[in-house]
Amino acid sequence: MKINKLISLCLYLCLGCIGAKGQVVYDTYFIHRTLRMDFSLIGNNKEQKAAIERFRQEPVWAGPTTALIDPFHYGDYFVNVYDAATKNLIYSRGFNTLFGEWLLTDEAKNETQSWGNSVVVPFPKAKIEIEITARYREDMQFHRLMRVTLDPTNIEIDRGSLKHNPIINIKYSGNPAYKVDLVFVGDGYTKAEQAKFEQDAKRFANALFNCPPFDKVKKDFNVWGVQVVSEESGVDFSGEGVYKNTALNAGFYTFGMDRYLTTRDIQAVRDAVWETPTDAVFVLVNTDRYGGGGFYNFYALGSADNAKTASVFVHEFGHSFAGLGDEYYYASAGQDEFYNLQYEPWEPNITSLKQFDKKWKDLLPEETPIPTPIGEEGEVDKLGVYEGAGYMSKGLYRPYKHCMMKDLKAFCPVCQRAILRMVDYYTGREVTTK
Repeated sequence: MKINKLISLCLYLCLGCIGAKGQVVYDTYFIHRTLRMDFSLIGNNKEQKAAIERFRQEPVWAGPTTALIDPFHYGDYFVNVYDAATKNLIYSRGFNTLFGEWLLTDEAKNETQSWGNSVVVPFPKAKIEIEITARYREDMQFHRLMRVTLDPTNIEIDRGSLKHNPIINIKYSGNPAYKVDLVFVGDGYTKAEQAKFEQDAKRFANALFNCPPFDKVKKDFNVWGVQVVSEESGVDFSGEGVYKNTALNAGFYTFGMDRYLTTRDIQAVRDAVWETPTDAVFVLVNTDRYGGGGFYNFYALGSADNAKTASVFVHEFGHSFAGLGDEYYYASAGQDEFYNLQYEPWEPNITSLKQFDKKWKDLLPEETPIPTPIGEEGEVDKLGVYEGAGYMSKGLYRPYKHCMMKDLKAFCPVCQRAILRMVDYYTGREVTTK
């Protein structure tokens, strides 16, 4: 099927063939289009604010139409949408940003910066109020950064087309409203390298579906590739004085770390996928250097050709898709400010034991000691509560001694459950959370 006909079919399905479950609530407030909000986060490690840059109407809403209120409460930021007439909450979603990590750097102690960001919500039928909140480390509560009123008939909403990038149908399983729509978009691929991008994207998709538990839910995914042409091949290595003219401005040496590969330009990423059904974005970077990054409900990014490429991709996708935290840690101090140990972290696979009942306690065999002794290396891994996680050797705990989120081994049962719950959310099945 030609891709333009396939996209037309997707739009038709979104508009006309949504099932009855959740239909009344969604169609009361929204049409099957996307409202994209570009905004700035401005601040330092003492305070932050948000300010609108622009609104856009885009042609496809591929997100959930049943669970409109976020059931997970993951993320360091939240977007809340209220019906302006009744003040009722009609949509919410958590997310992370690269700016949120920058706030924890030494640089943020000494200067104030403004970073561009972008979120998407269903396009409203009537006037709404949109709120951006941030989870403050001091109390782990959400605090308002911004609340604005928007009339969907406002002539200042950008309704124009952006550049039409070729879209590749890698895997089509059905109606985007009831599937996870994973989109690969390339950075650092020139016009002559677009065939390589397509091969790389298909290779990464195969790697994902060979990894439990994704192998069990392959039918729940659509996979797309978006061909974006860069002027130069490769990626920035700013710490080595190497800069490339690429479409999405990806680069190593984020926050001075040589293997931390990210892009600050989330708006360029959103521009690239503006007409593609999108639930999760992975940016494939045309390099063989080891590295990557992932941010919950924002984007994930990784190098295409390193020997550990496949595992790094799945690890970073665990961050961006399921909100999983890093389970590795450092023997020395230096990252201890990332988590406040007086509170329970929001990530489902790490715990400070402050509210462990909300994590994986229900999965533990009876009489499992908490914390769980690490035992001898080489023993069969079993579910427990092992100290060392979230970059901290003390005070945070993980479910398994080894896991994809620690050292690129197979996902542990706790991470697998979190992934499957997120798949249920996107596919319209009932979501069970603690």
